[in-house]
Amino acid sequence: MSKTEGLNLCELERYSRQLCLSEIGEEGQRRLKHASVLVVGLGGLGSPLAVYLAAAGVGQLGLCEFDAVSLSNLQRQILYTADDLGRPKLWQAKARIEQQNTDIKVTGHEGPLDVSNAAAIIGRYDVVADGTDNFATRYLLNDVCWKLGKPLVMASVQRFEGQLTVFEAANGPCYRCLFPAPPRGVFSCAAGGVLGVLPGILGTLQAAETLKLLLGIGSLLRGRLLLVDALRMRFTELAIPRDPGCALCGTDPRSPISEDYEAFCADSLPTASEEVEDWELTPRAFLEQREEVELIDLRENTQGAGDELPGARQLAWDDLAVTLGELRPERCYVVCCWNGSRSLQAVRVLRAAGFSRSFSLKGGLPALLHEVRTSGGGDA
Repeated sequence: MSKTEGLNLCELERYSRQLCLSEIGEEGQRRLKHASVLVVGLGGLGSPLAVYLAAAGVGQLGLCEFDAVSLSNLQRQILYTADDLGRPKLWQAKARIEQQNTDIKVTGHEGPLDVSNAAAIIGRYDVVADGTDNFATRYLLNDVCWKLGKPLVMASVQRFEGQLTVFEAANGPCYRCLFPAPPRGVFSCAAGGVLGVLPGILGTLQAAETLKLLLGIGSLLRGRLLLVDALRMRFTELAIPRDPGCALCGTDPRSPISEDYEAFCADSLPTASEEVEDWELTPRAFLEQREEVELIDLRENTQGAGDELPGARQLAWDDLAVTLGELRPERCYVVCCWNGSRSLQAVRVLRAAGFSRSFSLKGGLPALLHEVRTSGGGDA
């Protein structure tokens, strides 16, 4: 297929609503026609992502998936129906997308990506879009895309919150700048749950960023992390600085592609009864370094009424994601709630957003007050 080949009459009609956009026009549509995108993961994110890329006229779509359709998938993975239960997601998705747009080429890559095959598969495409739900694959995609100079559009979801960004080797940071090591305690959708529509929102936004990349238009989420809070329907943006000490793109880079990614990420995989002692700060340790940390008071209004925490930033749980844009990643934050459980959840959010020096006050406010009274430590 020639790179200068024009659009036929059917394509002119099919894409007419895009062709009338001055930023796209016939030249832009031809660019999409001759572009290629690899979608890795065909679940909640990959379903709307692949559908919208196909509908927009991306000429070659690669689909990578190894799982089968299960009943719990149908709450959010819109490519599948009850008739698909037990069947491979890859081939069901490929058939549906080919029915949607017969003018494009859809290639299936069966089985998981790993160190042995990732470079060969990724090297065939212009852009990679990550719809996976595990850290091992995210690090693998980041490292291989960086080495090959391929843009990577990455999204993730958990509970009511999602994240989205774009990594490009020639411009800005990489995923290891954001997470030098896998954040611990970030649960998968299976363990932590997810609002069914949330992957649809993030997957559609992924498609938008991918199309902008291919068309060379607009302002990309390069060096920026978009946080989506579906409970409050608020969008917050954080800067992702390039890390000079990054193992991949820093001033003294190493070669992380040779890593055992599963082993590298093993410690990030939590269980329901996981102990997260390294996330917790005892009241005594907190009081000893009170002047060096910022305290976040996450109590409900009725919890410990009358017991104030001087100098604390008072914050409602629903405002946490929105407030991330006001916090500084280099600061140390200690989150206090009534019993220490909600503050641990908040630390999961903070650490997933890059605030590595965030801790939960162990035992909550009652433990802190007890320590103050027994040690004579004065005001908290």
